[in-house]
Amino acid sequence: MNLRNRRHKPTAEVHTAALNDIMFFLMLFFLLASAVANPQVVKLLLPKSSAGEQSVAKKTMTVSITSDLIYHVDKQPVSLEQLEPLIQSNIASGEELTIMLYADSAVPIQNVISVMDIANRNRVRMVLATEPKKD
Repeated sequence: MNLRNRRHKPTAEVHTAALNDIMFFLMLFFLLASAVANPQVVKLLLPKSSAGEQSVAKKTMTVSITSDLIYHVDKQPVSLEQLEPLIQSNIASGEELTIMLYADSAVPIQNVISVMDIANRNRVRMVLATEPKKD
């Protein structure tokens, strides 16, 4: 029987209170940054382009086409038939209108051309949104 005092081994401790604060602030920063980046865009997988420049006109209208062929105008779902009257009502305000077309990469080209035809008939400038290529 061993009655001597046993040596107390030091325990290993990691204080993570400061790390928790830093992780919380990083998570909060990225959450807010992602929400502010572009709030009027429907989540799409855009086609790639080597020249990924963006231009912003005085008055822009966002038209999105999802892979399910659902059309959105400024996040509001519309049909293809409703698209032309919406564009014409925005032209009536008198400002120069530019349509930003966001089409999922899986959308058939005919659907994109249909929207471009509507814009050309109404003499509206159109910009096709793409993602920059990653080399």
